[in-house]
Amino acid sequence: QFQLEESGGASVQPGGSLRLSCVVSGFSLDYGTIAWFRQAPGKGHEGIACLSLSDGLTMYADSVKNRFIISKDSAKNSVYLQMNDLKAEDTAVYSCAVTWGDSIALVPGLYNYWGQGTQVTVSS
Repeated sequence: QFQLEESGGASVQPGGSLRLSCVVSGFSLDYGTIAWFRQAPGKGHEGIACLSLSDGLTMYADSVKNRFIISKDSAKNSVYLQMNDLKAEDTAVYSCAVTWGDSIALVPGLYNYWGQGTQVTVSS
């Protein structure tokens, strides 16, 4: 059974930082693509970062480029999202997801398994 579990969400002030974790089970972090998505109230899923697990290639949405970093620690079965210089518009539920398709992309429909999400709130 493939499972993903996010943690690390919190309430922070604008300009602050957070690191989200996604612990996986039932599959290896050696191949496939894992991504972080977010969903703000009343909106659809927005793909923000993804990582090709076999070769380390990454892709970021323009809205988070140069502020967020996706990484993995295979020994801990974990993928991380380091979020810096947080803004109010980053407020959302953040979820990780995995796909074993051939392409690296930030398209929600390509991803097969999802975690439940963790809430990030950025407010002064």
